[in-house]
Amino acid sequence: MTSSSDRIFSASSSQITTSFNKGNVNTHLEDKMSASVAVYRNIYTEDRFRQSYGTEDKPRGGGQRFREKITERCRCSRAACLHLLRERIPIFNWLPKYRLKKWMLGDTIAGLTVGILHIPQGMAFALLTSVAPIYGLYTSFFPVVLYMLFGTGRHVSTGTFAVVSLMTGSVVEQLVPTPLQLNSSSPEAADFEAQRIGVASAVALLSGIMMLCMFGLQLGFLSTYLSEPIVKAFTSAAAFHVTISQLQSMLGLRLPRHTGPFSLFKTLASVIENLPQTNMAELLTSLVCLAILVPVKEVNMRFRQYLRTPIPVEILTVIIATGVAYASSLDSNYDVQIVGHIPAGFPSPRMPALHKLPEVAGDTVAITFVGYAVSVSLAMIYADKHGYSIQPNQELLAHGISNTVSSLFTCFPSSATLATTNILESSGGFTQLSGLFTSLVVLIVLLLIGPLFYFLPKAVLACINVTSLRQMFLQFQDLPDLWRVSKIDFVVWLVTWLSVVVLNVDMGLAIGVVFSMMTVICRTQRAGCSVLGRASNTEIYRPLENHNKCYEVPGVKILTYNGPIYYGNRSFFREDMSRLLGLTPERIRSREKARKALEKREREAVSTVERGVANTSFSSENEFFKSETAESEVQAVLIDCSSVIFVDVAGARLFIQMCIECQKVGVCIYLANCNESVLRILTSSGLMNYMNPQHIFVTVHDAVMYIQQQKEQTPENTTTVWV
Repeated sequence: MTSSSDRIFSASSSQITTSFNKGNVNTHLEDKMSASVAVYRNIYTEDRFRQSYGTEDKPRGGGQRFREKITERCRCSRAACLHLLRERIPIFNWLPKYRLKKWMLGDTIAGLTVGILHIPQGMAFALLTSVAPIYGLYTSFFPVVLYMLFGTGRHVSTGTFAVVSLMTGSVVEQLVPTPLQLNSSSPEAADFEAQRIGVASAVALLSGIMMLCMFGLQLGFLSTYLSEPIVKAFTSAAAFHVTISQLQSMLGLRLPRHTGPFSLFKTLASVIENLPQTNMAELLTSLVCLAILVPVKEVNMRFRQYLRTPIPVEILTVIIATGVAYASSLDSNYDVQIVGHIPAGFPSPRMPALHKLPEVAGDTVAITFVGYAVSVSLAMIYADKHGYSIQPNQELLAHGISNTVSSLFTCFPSSATLATTNILESSGGFTQLSGLFTSLVVLIVLLLIGPLFYFLPKAVLACINVTSLRQMFLQFQDLPDLWRVSKIDFVVWLVTWLSVVVLNVDMGLAIGVVFSMMTVICRTQRAGCSVLGRASNTEIYRPLENHNKCYEVPGVKILTYNGPIYYGNRSFFREDMSRLLGLTPERIRSREKARKALEKREREAVSTVERGVANTSFSSENEFFKSETAESEVQAVLIDCSSVIFVDVAGARLFIQMCIECQKVGVCIYLANCNESVLRILTSSGLMNYMNPQHIFVTVHDAVMYIQQQKEQTPENTTTVWV
């Protein structure tokens, strides 16, 4: 319902018409920008605007709405079942739409390439987890198949991930520490390995259960608490932990693995202390592997746009190193540590160490959040790049099922991986079907080729671990840009990185998340209050500190607060408001005394007034304008609430208190640009008992026009506003 008095006029219309006949585009734009528009309409309070343009609220009981939602969710039909099946098992949604001729070749090549990379990385990351290499191959098989069925990321490669493996390895080392003297062929060694994989599988089982519970509660949004600076700083710092932990394998040292705070420095000190015991054969093996892996990986990175598939340098290094170690008998002649027996065949189901679940629960929470956050971040990056969307809650279900089911087949926790996901996308993968070919490669190794890696030196796997972290180390290059864009995010990155390096992985991550949230709280606490001024001949109001050509409206102090008003920042809000309005306790007392004296004189002078003087807060005109106050003093306060996104009970009570104090000094408070939730909370808290409901306006300009008209007392022109 639009009032007949609302009209819009276009000024300088001849300029606009002429500009369309010009050939110069710049001239056309300049002419359009020089046009002006005049608006002649009613002054709108919130109540009046709601009556004219609002929607009627249909009164409905909360219980009725809840019953309707439950009924709608529980309604069963064939279409609903099919929709649920496609939503929860996405392969039934995308597989019927699969473009065989267009996508099959790319998925095949990408899947085979990633599968070849999974073999050395799976065995290498198993060493980070402190379990036998065969379990890394298992973890490179089962999660890939399960994610293909339930995942929504088309370019996501799941399996072993260095950071998750390192965190799991810390838990394994705490509960089942490595004895210094242990014969790898003794029955005690087999029992020791069973205990270790039992703990690692228990972590995977509990992590999967946590993800499934988060899916049931629709908590996929929790991954947003791990911001990009936190994730990058965390993975970069974890790369240092991985590198330091692999030094003993690269040098051929038999040292206990340190866990807990300052573990990186303890490990580094232990390695330096035992440098004289370095096995020269393993050191030479490590140097040769690094000399091969680093340059070839650099070639793969520099010329990836020219290579159909990257050079599989890891698997080639593994094959060559295994052959050299077998031919030279490095294990017996030079005491080189080798992988040892890798059983062929499919793993039989086995229950994890369930009695260890209470002991691993705390560490598993951090492992779960890291794995899920990295997985969702990677999925979103490539989804945005290729123009499709993922479902964070469905990703919880996919990774939850992957970890839960995989734990029954002696697997440790898995997640999406940085290196293999990048290779999968750059190799031309299109859909999740590439996971089928990846799993086939790993399955062939498990069934047939695995035992051939018996003589593979562990130093080679350690070198593969270190060189796979190249992307994480390169994240230091983002720091100058981060400093330029946001110094707060730079500090978050630095604090997270130092916490992870100095303390340990899980504690450092917790500190990074808490510090990041504290920066958000601090920013909302000190949001800042600004005085607005009006640009001449416009309805535009901007902060005076940034726009010196804007001017204050005489007698009106227009304030805006750039944040929420809640219990955490109410003292800062009150301090800013009091400073800008000059509401000192002394001034409030003196003005209140003067106002009471004036009211007493008026009551004595006007003996015919019934029931005393009317309440000034509900008067249609501000009596303060009638007093003998100087024109330069503030006669009305207008608060622009456009940046106030929410108000809590404490904030609403502060509003009421400020309103009372302003009334004591004879100043009226007006509000403008309140969103509905803020206005509802203020109204429910009783603000209208101390403030005229007609003093809440749709825009700042409506309020200013109303205040000026009240001051000038021009009743014949109080219903319209020119902009």
